[in-house]
Amino acid sequence: MHYDRTLLHRAARAAGDINKRGEINARAVARRLGVGPMAAWRLVRGIGRPSTVTAAAVERAYGLPATALVRPLDTDEEATR
Repeated sequence: MHYDRTLLHRAARAAGDINKRGEINARAVARRLGVGPMAAWRLVRGIGRPSTVTAAAVERAYGLPATALVRPLDTDEEATR
């Protein structure tokens, strides 16, 4: 499975977790979720999969169920793993 950050970005923007350039602010996301800055940075960038703790924090803070954030890998991506 691969992490789809599109919904997270939409929710973060709606919550005002953006910087002056309109980009998602990972530090603001970290504060809102109550996770470390590196976990939030990875989450915002879509690097790896969120831990269950982070996924639960996203659900609490933004109302996005963890199942909505995960999508299957493309066939080409699966072949390279």
